[in-house]
Amino acid sequence: MNTTSSPAESKYRTIWISDVHLGSRGCQADMLLEFLHEHPCERLYLVGDIIDVWALRRGIYWPQAHNNVLRYLLGVSRQGTEVIYIPGNHDALFRDHAGTTFGGIAIHRHAMHTTVDGKRFLVLHGDEFDSVVQYSQLAALFGSKVYDALLQLNRPVNMVRQIMGQPYWSLSAFVKGRVKEAVKYIGNYEQAVAREAARYGIDGVICGHIHHAEISRIHNLQYCNCGDWVESCTALAEDRQGQISLVRWADARTERSPVMLRRVA
Repeated sequence: MNTTSSPAESKYRTIWISDVHLGSRGCQADMLLEFLHEHPCERLYLVGDIIDVWALRRGIYWPQAHNNVLRYLLGVSRQGTEVIYIPGNHDALFRDHAGTTFGGIAIHRHAMHTTVDGKRFLVLHGDEFDSVVQYSQLAALFGSKVYDALLQLNRPVNMVRQIMGQPYWSLSAFVKGRVKEAVKYIGNYEQAVAREAARYGIDGVICGHIHHAEISRIHNLQYCNCGDWVESCTALAEDRQGQISLVRWADARTERSPVMLRRVA
């Protein structure tokens, strides 16, 4: 599929994606490629956990679609799109290369983004504000395995929903939303990230990590979370006026072409 417009002509100036998890079986690489092809941009932020090194250590899984994502990212970086990679905890080994450029992709621990209308946003993955990741690697790995198990249970349900033209339904999000400690965890994480951003005297923060897409006001800052490309298939996007919005691609494509989804299924 070819892009239909150049970055300068496209709807969005900047796009942020996180938690793609290439190398894991849950990765929605085809959905991501479809979204990126349809939305070229001037600047693309990869906000961590793009490659799931944790999953690859458990066993190699790397279909052609995952290769296609990397080829696309390298291709657009050579064609004028500024691509900034901010590694997360699942691809933390790339943090050793912060400050370098690989194939036109700049690697940084964090970044500062200025919108068209002059607002400044701190961009970071956010795992440094996750007490589970920071203080118990074993608990983090266990949580990752539980999440994988929920994804496996989720697949047959969503195969039926896709045939019926219904949007993706997340079992893990359902569980999180009803388990008191999970809700508390998300709230604590959001507060911690926003407090850190407030120290910089800026307008907002953009992060990922917890697979919970959201835009809200916290500590008088705009808190923006990219979500993920395992279940929700979400991204953040800045338009030509500097407004940042949440794009729910799975929902958008279902509403646009339910017949096509039935045929794909």
